[in-house]
Amino acid sequence: MRKTARYSALAAAGLLALSSLTACANDAASSTADSGSDGGGGKGEHVKIMVGGLDKVIYLPAMLTQRLGYFDAEGLDVELLSEPAGVQAETALVSGQVQGAVGFYDHTLDLQTKGKSVESVVQFSHAPGEVELVSAKRADDITSPKDFKGKKLGITGLGSSTDFLTKYLAVKNGVKVSDFSPVAVGAGPTFISALQKGAIDGGMTTDPTVTTVLQKGLGKVLIDMRTPRGSAEAFGGPYPSSSLYMQTDWVNGHKETVQKLANAFVKTLAWMASHSASEIAAKMPADYSQGAKTLYAAAIQSTLPMFTKDGVMPENGPETVEKVLKAFNPNIKNAKVDLGKTFTTEFVKKAAG
Repeated sequence: MRKTARYSALAAAGLLALSSLTACANDAASSTADSGSDGGGGKGEHVKIMVGGLDKVIYLPAMLTQRLGYFDAEGLDVELLSEPAGVQAETALVSGQVQGAVGFYDHTLDLQTKGKSVESVVQFSHAPGEVELVSAKRADDITSPKDFKGKKLGITGLGSSTDFLTKYLAVKNGVKVSDFSPVAVGAGPTFISALQKGAIDGGMTTDPTVTTVLQKGLGKVLIDMRTPRGSAEAFGGPYPSSSLYMQTDWVNGHKETVQKLANAFVKTLAWMASHSASEIAAKMPADYSQGAKTLYAAAIQSTLPMFTKDGVMPENGPETVEKVLKAFNPNIKNAKVDLGKTFTTEFVKKAAG
């Protein structure tokens, strides 16, 4: 991976280097065509997939599938692209720039209310994998979402899933959406910088950013949603998040290709379930750890419980997501959402069989 000027400036900074992953994600994406373990990049059917942050552990199956050579094994030439926030991956998908997006399942419901038919075809997770952090300086002032009023809270981007979930936590705890300020700060070094400078009082992010913040003593965990238990406590049930979602018309017109993608991703999820965090970390690009291999493996270990083993949508998951979105999103609150059209298990079940 070529090193950007920003990356070079941070590379020698020990643990902070790990947090710079988001800054170089687009560079990582540009090299993924040749990163398969069998070196077969460039052959097979070409498919472009936009990921809402290639380096984020919650979206780890995308790069890992490439690194394990499973796309190549299915006869696919998958080009992985990266945007810092899931909402930007969504935009790339609906505009036709890419054939698939790796991001949160909740976008499929939001898009349906806007007249767009999009569905999850492989469900990577049954928990958000997100963590609500508070600045170490504000830890005494913010002890629950009830204290969000008047605060500046970091999110990856407006309209992103971190935006959705932050609003839900606020409303659930009696704080109006208008009572706090969401601040788009991305993830990785931009999130950490905002926390250090006091531009935000806390915020929602994922690993490896979470692990880096805690290691450096910059913040504390307020709500941990990296496990099914944490999801149930926060939302009352499983919250399917990271997934491969695609436009329904494209899925119906390219079923053979979608099946190959499902085969590859289901193999990866099964591989993850039978390997340790350290083994998974060792398969990822070297720049993802940057001299902090133990810290990177710890970030993966903390997030592993969120992943499914088979890519199947968890039972009652869509209903939980709809409940969450209806709590604060007027578009969905006043709309009839056909949950059956927001996901399909057709391809993952064939892959398992």
